[in-house]
Amino acid sequence: MTNFKQNQDTINRQLPRFNQDAQVKPNRQDTTTSSRKLTPHSPFSQGLLWGVAFTLTATVSATIGATIALVSPLSPIIAPLSQKDGFVWKDFWQKEENDHGWGSGWQYNLSRPVNILVMGIDRVPDIPKSSPDVFTGRSDTMLLVRFDPTDNSLRMLSIPRDTRVENAGLEIPKINQANKEGGPALAARILSKTLNNLPIDRYVRVTTDAFTELVNLVGGIEVFVPERMYYVDQTQGLEIDLEPGWQTLSGEQAEHFARFRSNKKGDIGRVQRQQALLKALRKRLQSPAIIPRIPQMIRILRQYVDTNLSLEEMLALANFSRDLERENFKMVMLPGRFSKGDEYQLSYWIMSSGGRDRIMKEYFDQKPETRRWSRKTRRSLNRVPIAVQNTTDEPGLARSVVLYLAENDFYNVYIIENSSPELRKTEIIVQQGDFEAAKSVKKTLGLGRVEASSTGHLDSELTIRVGLDWLDK
Repeated sequence: MTNFKQNQDTINRQLPRFNQDAQVKPNRQDTTTSSRKLTPHSPFSQGLLWGVAFTLTATVSATIGATIALVSPLSPIIAPLSQKDGFVWKDFWQKEENDHGWGSGWQYNLSRPVNILVMGIDRVPDIPKSSPDVFTGRSDTMLLVRFDPTDNSLRMLSIPRDTRVENAGLEIPKINQANKEGGPALAARILSKTLNNLPIDRYVRVTTDAFTELVNLVGGIEVFVPERMYYVDQTQGLEIDLEPGWQTLSGEQAEHFARFRSNKKGDIGRVQRQQALLKALRKRLQSPAIIPRIPQMIRILRQYVDTNLSLEEMLALANFSRDLERENFKMVMLPGRFSKGDEYQLSYWIMSSGGRDRIMKEYFDQKPETRRWSRKTRRSLNRVPIAVQNTTDEPGLARSVVLYLAENDFYNVYIIENSSPELRKTEIIVQQGDFEAAKSVKKTLGLGRVEASSTGHLDSELTIRVGLDWLDK
């Protein structure tokens, strides 16, 4: 295990502390690198910062590590990582000379697509925050993040914590049990097997406290609360009380928003709210007001992060993320269904093998190994289940969209109750990863913005949130 705090402490011992007047010394192994001033306001620093902000949405650790480049020059001596079962130990970064853009000198870039397992770990009772054992709990959140330089995209797959995994040898066959029983190596092996043997390159683990601290450090995040959330657990000393509507949430409130389970969506509702929080956090981190807080974020958050990413790898990830466009950032949830009451003793999320195969092929470029996958096996688009939601105060808009789609041969369309803020522009939510179907619906409607996130209606493959622009149709 490469502890993030230990890695940074090593760097601090080897190199002088950074300040605004510090001179970056050339790497002793790279004598062609020219020395230059590196300040928080230099083009290099600001360019990296925006990359940092975007990357942080996907993986807290990678971003913190990349931001360290702003406060410490890169160490010429970094201990090699030891190989662990479950991970692909193949370099995915390259060092290139850059004489244009946001800085001069050497630049770290991705040389191939990379898949990173990100886990948010539940609190372990009676374990001090400073102990490495804080990372040994169950995974409350599990994300698989793909950084792909071949098409300049970042894709994030949310895996519900209650996902049932077969033949994994776990005491309880839920994916969130893997880290507790075998650490990140076991979690990676099980997830890889579940996802058509998709290679997983690295891992990041963060404790629950990391997200809470981060939200507080950025001054809170603005989130739409779709309903009254009230829950009290006297044994845990927990009280969740959030009013519906737009709210600026503190770190503790954001954690409550993410963990709330007292609704019919259960664990899947948590996944959807986690995605909403990530989008809100990404937006907040793009504010220039965050720049002065970066060093403080590093000092506070490093104790909550464990990863086997090297500093060079973190820099390559941040540099890649720097110029990502919004449409190239896609989030999706592992398709499936709730288990039936008489199916198992416990409640599970039962993965859809067909939906899994589609996402692995279209989002991760991974085909099934046991059977042929082809676009020809896809259902006709007119049978794709589409939910329609009116976000405005204008009555009848959802019905008019349903009728319009029916006239254009979309037959599996239905209306759902609104639970989102009013939109000026219609959104088409890709609920189960079928991006091509969403683009087809957009073309039919002649308007709308495709949103690759699993925040729509659970029974749908696409959710249309009708905005005010439909009035002009």
